[in-house]
Amino acid sequence: MANVADAAQGQDVQVVPRPGLRGLLAQTEIDLRLFGMLAALAIILVGFNLISGGTFLRPVNMVTLGVQAAGIAIISTGMVLVIVSRNIDLSVGSLVGIVAMVYAELMANWLTSLGIGIDFPFRWAIALAIGIAVGAGFGALQGFIIAYIGVPSFIVTLGGLLSIRGLVWYLSNGAAVTGLDPTFQLFGGGAQGSIGGTLTWAVGLVGSLAVVGLLFNNRRRRRQYGFPLRPMWAEVTLAVAGSGAILGLSAFANANYWPQGLADQYAAAHGLPAGLQISTGFPDPLMILLGVTLLVTWLGTRRRFGRYVYAYGGNPDAAALAGINTRLTILKTYVLMGVLCAISAAIAVARLNAATLDVGQSYELYVIAAAVVGGTSFAGGIGTIPGAVLGAFVMQSLAYGLAYIGVDSPGQNVAAGVVLILAVGLDSWNRRRGTRTPR
Repeated sequence: MANVADAAQGQDVQVVPRPGLRGLLAQTEIDLRLFGMLAALAIILVGFNLISGGTFLRPVNMVTLGVQAAGIAIISTGMVLVIVSRNIDLSVGSLVGIVAMVYAELMANWLTSLGIGIDFPFRWAIALAIGIAVGAGFGALQGFIIAYIGVPSFIVTLGGLLSIRGLVWYLSNGAAVTGLDPTFQLFGGGAQGSIGGTLTWAVGLVGSLAVVGLLFNNRRRRRQYGFPLRPMWAEVTLAVAGSGAILGLSAFANANYWPQGLADQYAAAHGLPAGLQISTGFPDPLMILLGVTLLVTWLGTRRRFGRYVYAYGGNPDAAALAGINTRLTILKTYVLMGVLCAISAAIAVARLNAATLDVGQSYELYVIAAAVVGGTSFAGGIGTIPGAVLGAFVMQSLAYGLAYIGVDSPGQNVAAGVVLILAVGLDSWNRRRGTRTPR
C-alpha cells in the first residue's frame, strides 16, 4: 500500500533492498540463469586457456570460435520457439545440408545452364533467395503435417532427418560441389569476410549507446507507471558493465589481423607500404547472428506471433479457447526454422567454399542442447532467444576447447551429451521445486 501511495504522490518507488550477494543481484534484476551461463562460459574459456598454457584466449582463436558458433546459434533462436510450443525439430542438420547443396549447385551448375554466368553481378543474391525459399518450403511441409494432419513432431522431423539427408546425396551423386560465387564466400567470415576495424568500433559505440538508452527508457517508463525503480547504483553498474563488455569485445576483435601475406598483397594493390596490419574486426557471421537474434527476439516478444507461441506452449487448450489459430502458429514456427536453417547453411557452405555430404551433420544435437542449456523448457511456455544464443556459445566453446587440446570427436560428443543431460535435469529439478506445495 505504501508503494501505491508513493506512486500516487509522484514519488519514486525503490526496490526494497535485501542483504547479501543474492540481494544485491536481485536489486539489479539480472536474470540469474543467464548470469550463471555467462560465468560458466568464462570458466570454460579460462580453464582451456590454463590447460593450453595460455594460448587458447587469442583473438584469432576466439574469432574462429565465434564463426563456428554463429551457425548453431542462428538455428537455436528458432528452436526456442519450437520447443516453447511443445514441439521439436530433429531435421535441422539435414535441412542445412540440403540447402547448402542447393546453394553450391546453383552457383556451380544450375544458374550457368540458365544463362546466368559468373559475370552476372547478383548471382549470389539469386542463389541466396532460392535457398531461403527451399528452406521455408521444407519447413512449411513439415509444419503442415504436424499442425494440420496431426502427426507428432518427433516422428515428422525424425523422418525429415533421414529422408532429407538422402536427398542431399541424390542432388550431388555423392560428390562435393565447389565453385561458389566470390561474394557469397564472404558470408563465411575470414579476413575479407569481416566488417573491418572502423566499422567494428562503430558497432561497438552504437551498441554501448543502445545499452544506456534502453536502461534510461526502462527507468523512465517505470517512473511513468509507478513501478519500483532499481537503485541508481544498479543502473550505473549495468550501464558501465554492458557498455564496457561491448567495447571490450570490439577491441578484442580488432586485435585480430589479416594474414601478413594477404595484407601485403592489399598494400601493393593500393600503393601502400608493406608490413601493413589490417584489423579484421567482427566477422560477417557474427553480424548476421546479431541481426537474426534481434529480429527473432522482436518477433518472439513484441509481435502477436510470438505471444501466441508462448500462450500455446503454456496452455494449448486455453490458447485455442482464447481464439488463437494454433495450427497456423505451429506452421509459422516451422517456416521460420526453415528460413533460419537456410541462413545457417549459407554460412556453412561459404566457410568451406564447397558443399559436402556431411554439412550440417549433428547440428540437431548442438541446436537442441543450446536451447535447453539457455533455459528453454521441454514442458513448453518457457525460453528466451538470448539465452539460447548464449547456450550455443557455451556448447561451441566446450567443443572447440576440447578439439584445441586434442580430444577427438567422440570425446566431444560425450561432453556435449553430458552437458545436455545435466541441463535438462536442472530444468526438471527447478520445475519440481517451483511447484512443490509449501508446508
